[in-house]
Formats: sequence, structure tokens, C-alpha cells
Amino acid sequence: MHILSIHAYIVVNSITITKMTCKGICVRYKAQKPVGTGRYASGQRRCQICEIFIKWEGLWCPCCGYRLRTKPRNLKYKAKLRARVEADSIEAQAIADNQKEVETIVVASKTKSKAKAKTVKAKKSKAKAKTSCTYCEKLFVFIDKHEKKCTKNPNVEVLESSENESISIKA
Repeated sequence: MHILSIHAYIVVNSITITKMTCKGICVRYKAQKPVGTGRYASGQRRCQICEIFIKWEGLWCPCCGYRLRTKPRNLKYKAKLRARVEADSIEAQAIADNQKEVETIVVASKTKSKAKAKTVKAKKSKAKAKTSCTYCEKLFVFIDKHEKKCTKNPNVEVLESSENESISIKA
């Protein structure tokens, strides 16, 4: 492989390839700046030779043949992109889970109406609302069990002290 000049031409095995320069084709694929999201997060790619963001699915620029950037170079923007991708994947996971629940209910309703009622009740029991404790103000699903054992409940302390007195009398 012989390289004559960086700016002139690249010669590879007697085949002449013109240098990588912008030919103006990329203007057709120019991307507008998205509102609310980053360019890379919305699927845009950057060509360093053409100095433009384009909407292109390939790995190489359609204009100059240079490799397109798909990730930011700055650490701050890399972190933002990483956070957005993680948030999107969590959201997609939640949507997929909801679709699976709907499918199980639909399948159950097709087989037996009784099975549907049971699955609906099971789904509702998982989504019980939490209520706050009147003494410590923490959220609990089974508030009655907690209030009996709550350390800030004055009735619990009285019961414990009466038990201690009865033990000391017996001893």
C-alpha cells in the first residue's frame, strides 16, 4: 500500500480512490435539532468531514464515506446519553410487563370466566395502597399489624410495662 499524500489521493493496489471530502450529498440527509432530547439519543449521527448531523442508518457517511459518530465525545454528554438510554430501557420493560399482564387476562377470559376473576383478584392484591401510621407516619400495606407493634404507640409501652411488673412480682 502506497500513500502519496494525505491531501491528494490514496492509492491501494493500483486502484485510485479520491480523497474523502464532502460532495454535498449529505445535505439531503441533514437532521434538524430535536427538542427535549439529544441528537444522538434521537438517532442522529455526525460526520466529522462534512461537519453535519444526518439522519442515516448506515455506519458510513453517504457523502464522503467517512465513519459516522454515534456517541458524543464529551464526558458530560456521554453521561446524559447513558442515563437516557437506561431510562428508555426501564420504560420499555414496564410496557412489556403490562402487555404480558393484559395477555394473561385475555387468555384466561377465553378459557374460563372463573379463571379470569381469579387472575383479576390476584392482580389487585399486588397493587394494594399503602397507608401511613398514625404514630410514626411511615407507609405500610398492613397498617393494623404495624400499629400494634409500633414503638411510638403509647398503648404498646403500657402493655410492655405491665408485663415487666408481673414478671418482677413472680420472681
